[in-house]
Amino acid sequence: MTALPEAFLRLPIAHRALHDAGAGRPENSRAAVGAAVDAGYGIEIDVQPSADGVAMVFHDDTLDRLTAETGPIRARTAADLGGIALLGGDEGIPTLAEVLALVAGRVPLLVEIKDQDGAFGPKVGALEAAVASDLAGYDGPVAVMSFNPHSMAAMAEAAPKVPRGLTTMSWEIEEARAIPEQRRAQLAAIADFDRVGASFISHHWRDLTAPPVSELKARGVPLLCWTIRSAEQETQARELADNITFEGYRAPRPA
Repeated sequence: MTALPEAFLRLPIAHRALHDAGAGRPENSRAAVGAAVDAGYGIEIDVQPSADGVAMVFHDDTLDRLTAETGPIRARTAADLGGIALLGGDEGIPTLAEVLALVAGRVPLLVEIKDQDGAFGPKVGALEAAVASDLAGYDGPVAVMSFNPHSMAAMAEAAPKVPRGLTTMSWEIEEARAIPEQRRAQLAAIADFDRVGASFISHHWRDLTAPPVSELKARGVPLLCWTIRSAEQETQARELADNITFEGYRAPRPA
């Protein structure tokens, strides 16, 4: 287990970077990343794989919501994806390597590895290897996390010195109904935390009193939360969470 750097608990973390499509900064774009760095915020980004195995900074499985193109992101090469403009901006989809070069260790960077199994099972590894390769030699506070514990087990093998965490929630949402009940219960219990060598969790902010979260917090495990969208929500979340992931407003930075 590698401890989470202190910077992740001090600076509010901009969810999918400091995005505002109306201002030309789409989520997970280079413009949003640059704005977060300039504002002195930590940054959370998501990664998905290209057809040729490159880690791309993009949230969804498909291109439909965030671009004028359609279909799975993993069906396009990195070069193709780099030429597809994000809606609300004029930039293509960036690679993780490009974002790392842009951040350059100036603020903490939290990389969420999106599930590639389809049911949060063990069919993972290729994207994790690509992320580990990109992070090799990166000089700055960085950590990885995933909803899929198997992803973090793969990162433990590929990059054991990079801090690992679990993205967690109650798993009662409608989209999770296709996952077997036993697996959902295991995920909700955060049962894999020790097995994968996690050092923190990022939990849904409305469920911070859940017993598994309270038990980890009592052990001194750092508790991040997602996704805060107002000052009022932030005040409530900070009663329990060590730090927040935010969007839609500017969270106050520490003096």
